[in-house]
Amino acid sequence: MHLFVEQLLNGLAVGSIYALITLGLALVYGILGVLHVAHAGIYTVGAYLGYWVYSATGNLILAIFASMVLCAVLGVLIERFVYFPLMKFPPYVPLISSIALFMGMEELCRLVAGPSVKTFSISLPFPELNILGVLISPTLTGIFMISGIIFALLWFLTTKTELGLAMRATSQDMAIASTLGINSHMIIDIIFILGSAIAAIAGILVGIYYNEVYPGMGTVPAYKALALIVVGGLGSVQGAVVASILLGVAETLLIGYADIPLPRDALAFIAMIAVLMWRPQGLFGKRS
Repeated sequence: MHLFVEQLLNGLAVGSIYALITLGLALVYGILGVLHVAHAGIYTVGAYLGYWVYSATGNLILAIFASMVLCAVLGVLIERFVYFPLMKFPPYVPLISSIALFMGMEELCRLVAGPSVKTFSISLPFPELNILGVLISPTLTGIFMISGIIFALLWFLTTKTELGLAMRATSQDMAIASTLGINSHMIIDIIFILGSAIAAIAGILVGIYYNEVYPGMGTVPAYKALALIVVGGLGSVQGAVVASILLGVAETLLIGYADIPLPRDALAFIAMIAVLMWRPQGLFGKRS
């Protein structure tokens, strides 16, 4: 029983991190209809920035804040100078550009930091908990608390504020939203700021959880996140969170606990194929 609870908690932690990575893709697709693959590059850059700032200062809060700010700026620059000029072209054009950006950011990290793995061996400043006789490490506690706070704040922002109403209006019809006085360009900037800042947090949490930061750490999350936003429903933030947590739990329990002979990273695509056959619009998507 203890092993099951341990694996379940690990699965929830991994799923929470997946959700933080996937949120940015869901937000951007909901507004622009662009598959923002370069988001995985921002996540990698965020991990490195957090690692470098922490190594220089020894202050984790400062490392997280600096990484969030710089990644938010990077996200807005990508939106302004890459996606926005390409919106007049078919959707595959910004998608190809996004893939090229992602590969470029990976190579830049490899050139600047080197190809070797950087050890990010710190513990989050959170208490150790005991649930059903299972000790939850400060790192897992921190992941649960940070993810929960981000999910709650994002839910409140998108559903209970005027800014959230403007975001939903822009995602439904940008032209009509603009005629009603909503600054659509500002809303898009805010979406990229939020998504990129959350990706930076996810990168740092992954680096701490696995005790490593390396140039190719965004490769697997890039295609997993694409599968997850399809499973959750393209553009659905709630669907992205639920699908990510379900995948994290399924990977840990089916592969780690039940020892099913499947590649761990294949489950996301198996789930995507199953959902597309049963419910093409995704778990939380609406049939158009």
